[in-house]
Amino acid sequence: MQKFPALTSVIGASLVLASLPAAAQTGPELLEQIKIMRQQLDEQRARVDDLERQLRANGAAPAPAVATATPSELSSLRGTGGAVAAADQAGITPVGAAPAQNQQQQQQQQTQAVAASTLFETPGVLTPKGHAVFEPSVSYSYSSSNRVALVGYTVIPALLIGLLDVREVKNNTTTATATFRYGLTNRIEIEGKVPYVYRSDSTISRELFTGTSQDNVFETSGKAIGDIELAGRYQINDGGVDKPYFIGGLRFKTRTGRDPFQVVTDCQTRCIGQNVTGTGLPLDLPTGSGFYSLQPSLTWLMPSDPAIFFGTFSYTKNFKRDNVYRTVLSGEQESLGEVRPGDVFGFNFGMGLALNEKASFSIGYDHNSVGRTYQGGVVVPGSVRVQLGTLLLGYSYKLNDKRTLSVSVGAGMTRDTPDLSLMMRVPFNL
Repeated sequence: MQKFPALTSVIGASLVLASLPAAAQTGPELLEQIKIMRQQLDEQRARVDDLERQLRANGAAPAPAVATATPSELSSLRGTGGAVAAADQAGITPVGAAPAQNQQQQQQQQTQAVAASTLFETPGVLTPKGHAVFEPSVSYSYSSSNRVALVGYTVIPALLIGLLDVREVKNNTTTATATFRYGLTNRIEIEGKVPYVYRSDSTISRELFTGTSQDNVFETSGKAIGDIELAGRYQINDGGVDKPYFIGGLRFKTRTGRDPFQVVTDCQTRCIGQNVTGTGLPLDLPTGSGFYSLQPSLTWLMPSDPAIFFGTFSYTKNFKRDNVYRTVLSGEQESLGEVRPGDVFGFNFGMGLALNEKASFSIGYDHNSVGRTYQGGVVVPGSVRVQLGTLLLGYSYKLNDKRTLSVSVGAGMTRDTPDLSLMMRVPFNL
């Protein structure tokens, strides 16, 4: 009754009136006392009504507002017989029930936030101060594409004089990643990510300028460490129920992986210009992009019971490289000069839903717009802006207090996006 002393007086006065013997209520002194107590009771009821009106003005429900009776007071009410029915109808519950419910709701929202984090790269809640998280993960992606190139000229629309270059490419990429996160404060965390990449490509084509009538299968693969990433995140504000959380992030990607210019290309002497021979495909696949990049991002999470909505805006700046060379079969170095890949603008959004205290479900969409590539300050012929869209479904299950199993499935929504992507994560709280 610490929050509502007026309600305590009302209950106490009611109990006193109910406990007065019927025979004693006929005396003049007792009648005068009863009259005074009834007046006090009316005043206390008026104060309770004022408190309820204040609660309504603040947006709180009036019924839970009076639910502040202590367990001992409930016991005394139940001992008065008919008074317990009135107390139950008034919604009186033990002190601590409402805070426990709020705590349970907060835990549910945290579970939903973690469900959101299993869908994309950015965690839904930051790592607490002094705590560390180790997150091993395995991802797989598959894509296929067809390309038809006409090399020649047409006399009439139905007659081509020249060659056809038809290629069907199938790509398989498997990446095992070890991620470490550490909370510097309750609002700041740092992250390190070390991937190991295995790639295998199969290309069904007819070699250009050879005049062959048979399809050839060109298979290649590559495996090595990928590009190591370092990231930091900062929680900007204090969110809560129906209040969004905003998290700023900064990610730096190195080029520790084998880049595309380090592998040998299937060309006899050169791959561009005249006297082109071979397929122009790499004999060993790269495991990195070959460029440094920096990515600032802004993530928002909006709890809205029983779900949580989330999204991210990001921009990736890829830094150019000078004096780039490509190696061909003869061992010669073919100069490419200055190469600058296009920058990437990305966004994603989705919804996480807690099914119970352990399981959660997420659905989201991820989109990246990749700019054109420049070589020597000029757009590379055939380079265009590429749109990559992926529809994602995720599921998370809390194994225990320290481990969570998360699985996500992605389906490509544009032609240039991988047809299928799978990921499994198992974060460990250390």
